[in-house]
Amino acid sequence: MTLYTSTVRRPPQRPNLWARMGSSILYAIGVPVLLLVIWGVWGTIAPAKFFPSPLTIAEAFVDTWIGPAFVTDVLPSLARLAAAIVLAVVIGIAAGTLIGLTRWLRELLEPLLEFFRAIPPPVLIPVFVALLGVTDQMKVIVIVFGSLWPVLLNTVEGVRSTDSVMTETARSFALTPTERLFSLVLPAASPRIMAGVRQTLSVALIMMVISEMFYSSSGLGFQVAYFQRNYLIAQMWSGIVLLGLIGVLLAVVFTIVERRVLRWYHGIKEVERA
Repeated sequence: MTLYTSTVRRPPQRPNLWARMGSSILYAIGVPVLLLVIWGVWGTIAPAKFFPSPLTIAEAFVDTWIGPAFVTDVLPSLARLAAAIVLAVVIGIAAGTLIGLTRWLRELLEPLLEFFRAIPPPVLIPVFVALLGVTDQMKVIVIVFGSLWPVLLNTVEGVRSTDSVMTETARSFALTPTERLFSLVLPAASPRIMAGVRQTLSVALIMMVISEMFYSSSGLGFQVAYFQRNYLIAQMWSGIVLLGLIGVLLAVVFTIVERRVLRWYHGIKEVERA
């Protein structure tokens, strides 16, 4: 007599959500704290003029940026950065969608886009200064020109890669071009678009600093360069820390927005991983 035993396969247990969040937070906080401790101990053992201790930098941060400099330098820089990011994203998505949907326009502009994308934006600052003068508009345009390309080119590729079967299905249901655009093309291209926006944020922050280091007498980038030229090392490092904090803030805001915009996309990925 043969006995057959059957075993019920249990679905794999997913790690506890709170445990994963806790470990991620611990890692995100623990590593910077460990590096700061090592830096502080090293600065105490072997003091270096160009690498002051974290405590010295923290004191310089409070003295430099918590006060009038925040209003006269930081807030205008953030305003220019925000305006440039909005313009770059809007122009990039609009132009990228148009180019991606129009084949002849894409073939016509592709060499031109590749040419301008290859030009380092900082070398065009003297051109923009000659055309617009040393104004806030010039700085915004410099940031826009430097940070436009990731979102523009990703939008073009995202629109081009829209599934042809879904496109034909939408046409068979007699959807208007506007309905196809907002219900099919843009949602299908949104993962690539958001990837381009992520790159745009980092490039925009870099271009903000560069645009203020030249032909400027105020702004966060100008102050960092001023501290460096006058050997105010702790203040210079405090400006670098502030730029890093701004970058972290941009990344957090982007993550929140991306999770809402691509909620369907992340849901599909979670199902596939499960």
